[in-house]
Amino acid sequence: MSDSSKKTFAEFFAGIGLMRMGLERAGWHISFANDIDEDKWQMYKTHFGDSGEFVLGDVHQLDASEIPSVALATASFPCNDLSLAGARAGLAGDHSSAFWGFIDALTKMAKRRPPMVMLENVTGFLTSHDGNDFRDALLALNRLGYAVDAFIIDASRFVPQSRQRLFVIGTKTSNVSALNDTPKFYESDCRPPALADFILWNPEINWQIRRMPQLPAVKTTLEDIIENLSPNSQMWWSRERRDYLLNQMSPKHRATAEMMIRGTHTTYGTVFRRVRNEKSMAELRTDGIAGCLRTPRGGSGRQILFAAGSGRFAVRLLSPRECARLMGADGFKIRAPLNQALFGFGDAVCVPVIEWIGRNYLNPVWEENYDKKEIRQTPATSISYRKAVRR
Repeated sequence: MSDSSKKTFAEFFAGIGLMRMGLERAGWHISFANDIDEDKWQMYKTHFGDSGEFVLGDVHQLDASEIPSVALATASFPCNDLSLAGARAGLAGDHSSAFWGFIDALTKMAKRRPPMVMLENVTGFLTSHDGNDFRDALLALNRLGYAVDAFIIDASRFVPQSRQRLFVIGTKTSNVSALNDTPKFYESDCRPPALADFILWNPEINWQIRRMPQLPAVKTTLEDIIENLSPNSQMWWSRERRDYLLNQMSPKHRATAEMMIRGTHTTYGTVFRRVRNEKSMAELRTDGIAGCLRTPRGGSGRQILFAAGSGRFAVRLLSPRECARLMGADGFKIRAPLNQALFGFGDAVCVPVIEWIGRNYLNPVWEENYDKKEIRQTPATSISYRKAVRR
């Protein structure tokens, strides 16, 4: 077995497979994937094909004996109950409680537990229930033998999309952390003061904090990802619909829009509808960076493109291809209907962020600690596409 072939991973809550795409760019190899959403599975299959590694079904119902031995397990578990947009039910909520299904799967793997794990979720995870949900999750990983590290990365360092996400890396170790008594070591591009404080205020957690390189600066803007659609495309909104959006803007945002319309060349912004004082308002962003892609639930979930100049303006939803580009996945094969595609990309990870973590964190940790060691293997079994039994 070659060294490179050992860098295998299992992606839980796989979605449409952008975690896989990022890790593969960093030299990792897929062995197993799981998600409960059949629409996402269809998009996953369209791009990656059906080679047998995907198990469709509830994470709580997975058969641990069918999860292959891997070097890394990833979990981008549902954020619904952790985000500010949700009800903040936390890890006890109907959706985000799926985290415990992941922990249960690792527990049942026993001695075959992967030497490394990676969690990904919204930054609201850090403050959910006054930090208790985050603490409980990290202590659960500690109990399974993992020392933990945490950091936050905004996708806007890689692509023109504002998308902050919290990552946790767990590594198997018998070492007990000895935290520095100053936060200066922990504060960095990736560890803002709130996270550095959490680390220092929770010494009972077994931490293994790693120095990380400086994050890159984004080299593209919103204009770079725009599809060149025909003016006759059905994606563009009617005059009545676009005028209605313009009239939903506050005086400040309306003034910005009018300035764009008077411009000598076409410029672009993005719009989200939000409820302010019980009234639906259209908020325009014009700094060259799109807002965070979301799943299209409710009126505020759809991100709108505003193009204006030379006395005219046009409005439409961001296209699936533009969403793919904002996630660093321009080559993703898209054959799904509009809403399905928007949902898939809005509920995914940013590919170049994952690639950067793979190259700058996972690969060095693997090479320093596990590269020459054999992973305990499962008995040879034939894994094919199947559904886990749902509760």
